Amino acid sequence: MARDMKAAALALHRFGLGPRAGSIEAIQSDPQGALIAELDSPGAGLVAAATLPSSGAANRAVFEYNAERNAKDKLARRGREAAQKMAENTGMENAAKENAGTENTMAAQPEAPPATAAQPEPVPLPRRIFLDEAKARFDHAIRAELGFVERLMWFWSNHFCVNADATVMAGGYEREAIRPYVLGRFADMLQAAEGHPAMLLYLNNALSIGPNSVAGINRDRGLNENLAREILELHTLGVRTVYSQTDVISFAKILTGWTIRETVSDPDHGGEFVFLRRAHEPGSQTVIGRDYPDNGVEQGRAVLADLARHPATARNIATKLARHFVADEPPPALVDRLASRFLDTDGDLKEVARVLVAAPEAWATEQAKIKRPGEWVVAALRAAGQNGEIGRIVGGLNLLGEPLWRPPSPKGFPDDNAAWLAGLAQRLDIANTFAQRTADRLDPPAITEAAIGPLASPETRRAIASAESKPQALTMLLMAPEFLRR
Repeated sequence: MARDMKAAALALHRFGLGPRAGSIEAIQSDPQGALIAELDSPGAGLVAAATLPSSGAANRAVFEYNAERNAKDKLARRGREAAQKMAENTGMENAAKENAGTENTMAAQPEAPPATAAQPEPVPLPRRIFLDEAKARFDHAIRAELGFVERLMWFWSNHFCVNADATVMAGGYEREAIRPYVLGRFADMLQAAEGHPAMLLYLNNALSIGPNSVAGINRDRGLNENLAREILELHTLGVRTVYSQTDVISFAKILTGWTIRETVSDPDHGGEFVFLRRAHEPGSQTVIGRDYPDNGVEQGRAVLADLARHPATARNIATKLARHFVADEPPPALVDRLASRFLDTDGDLKEVARVLVAAPEAWATEQAKIKRPGEWVVAALRAAGQNGEIGRIVGGLNLLGEPLWRPPSPKGFPDDNAAWLAGLAQRLDIANTFAQRTADRLDPPAITEAAIGPLASPETRRAIASAESKPQALTMLLMAPEFLRR
């Protein structure tokens, strides 16, 4: 029984988003089966989004918001300039007359109205959209039964990352291009991600024009290789594998014309994907030894379909999954099995996830991986039974070095322990602040049992039991190795 409890706790930390009250007991009879069952649950990976705008709608709304704000600023500036000009035109003579009569009119002046409290500045629309998307994401994670599918979604969102500094569509992109395909075929997710307006903006393909296309000749504009390079290097084949710089250039030419409708000229569909034939480099291209005829947008889709099925892609994905869930140095045998299943099932990501859960290497008792900041924050809220306030969650992630939808590069956030060790001191500060705010309403010993009980070492138990206060006990739990690691 103790062994089953330990395996259940390990499953929730390693594969999920941390235990909630009663969740260890709920899956102790079959932890592996519980994880598999979550993969098969209806609607797994999807998030309630009835009130959230589509990416295109968000883009159009922000465009109109910025246009209106610019117009208001321009009118205000015109008003100030007109007032200044009028004052200058009145001349010194009128000013002197007004000054001379000041003493006679002071008594007749009405009292000034009482000062009113300053109204808070409204949250700008781009920030509101960001926070609404963030809240939907973290509400879903905190309420998830186990969190395995959500962890998979976070993994793939980081693999195909975009940046909220580059586009207001980051949250919509995750809902539209990642979530629907987390348990589907990799080829479908690849197509959805690379053709999404958020990705085209982030990696500059929206401005890439074929040098010999009609638009390229007329506008003296040219190629941008960013999207093509990152697809080959990061999203599919892996760094320094089977492609060359020539392949990058050829693929970049194929992707010309993959762009976005301009909102200024298309207010109903601005911000949505469009293939612009006049910007597309004409002619067939060769990528990794295969010729692709010029059949418009299908030329690029054909390359993506082949990349999704390439053995190098299977190995790259398998290595990243094993590194994320198991160890910084992924067990070679596990990588081989994951890659083989990827190829045998035509990139069926649910089947690959099943292999991961069934792998003996994934159930090693050592908690070898440090939770990334987002995982740790959500695990703390789940353990404490708190919903969390989205402003605090986002601010905390900024302090911990994992700002939401703002990766440091197209590689995404790193997935090795060394990248997160330096931030443990900041975690202590955040854990202490969280504990000071919530611990008096909680029972730290009960939370300890619910969150890490079967995993807790004697040293951890003694440290928590000897705490001088509830906040100190909760802080020690959140900073315990068994809680920090998975």
